[in-house]
Amino acid sequence: MRILMAGASGFLGTRLVARFTADGHQVTRLVRRPPRTPDERQWNPSAAQLDPAVVADADAVVNLAGAGVGDRRWNDEYRQLIRSSRVDSTTTLAITIAGLPAQDRPKTLLNSSAVGWYGDTGDRAVEEDAPAGEGFLSDVCRVWEAATRPAEDADVRVVRLRIGLPLHRDGGMLKPQLLPMRLGVSGKLGGGRQWWPCVSMVDFLNAVAFVLEREDVAGPVNMVGAAPVTNAEFTKELARQLHRPAIMPIPALALKIVLGGFSVEALSSSRVLPGALARAGFTYRHPDLPSALHSALTA
Repeated sequence: MRILMAGASGFLGTRLVARFTADGHQVTRLVRRPPRTPDERQWNPSAAQLDPAVVADADAVVNLAGAGVGDRRWNDEYRQLIRSSRVDSTTTLAITIAGLPAQDRPKTLLNSSAVGWYGDTGDRAVEEDAPAGEGFLSDVCRVWEAATRPAEDADVRVVRLRIGLPLHRDGGMLKPQLLPMRLGVSGKLGGGRQWWPCVSMVDFLNAVAFVLEREDVAGPVNMVGAAPVTNAEFTKELARQLHRPAIMPIPALALKIVLGGFSVEALSSSRVLPGALARAGFTYRHPDLPSALHSALTA
């Protein structure tokens, strides 16, 4: 396929570009600066600027654009950036797709979202039919997903990728935990009872490739592992694989001081299940935490 991709330079995007290319697809990357290579095209989503001809040349559009939620402390300015970077990019792509003649529209839009949609679910397991929860990230996900509607209304297949916690030693939520764990100064976060919807990077990439080609899959899809684990279980298994102790729990108050507003999300519970993937017949390479963590630490 000819794939037009936004957010291609990020932690997930770079790996997804490599996967698409290995699968034989041709990837064109949207960038905000002047293009430097033949596979780049410039756009300005904050000003809703995107050449329709660039979109018309694609069979599918994949959008992973958005400022990292764990990259900085959340002040009012950064909260606005988290929201606008997602909504502006999605709105620009969806409206541009919808504005094309029917014969020129890409057939598919894969647009990232997050399991933050569900808010804090406690011990309650949820699938894609669960309503949006409460809190900042839930509100962001609500408007983020709503921004795909112009494309959906134009009869384009839209898949909203509610991404969980892909595991890889070079980024995401795993990387900042490795050094403290190796130094023996780490442990569970808060009470450790919160559920984490982890997924191996291999399974995340496989799942995206799977839904790209499955024309019968549309709407929200939880991009999570076969089963969530608690933070305490995750910490114990990570310590076992690194051959280190995990005896220093990090109090909730300390997290609030260090992380600010993001601490609420770090301590929230997301017991999210991959209902849509399971019904579509997706097969996991790493269906449990030990194998997913081993892959993340050695791949």
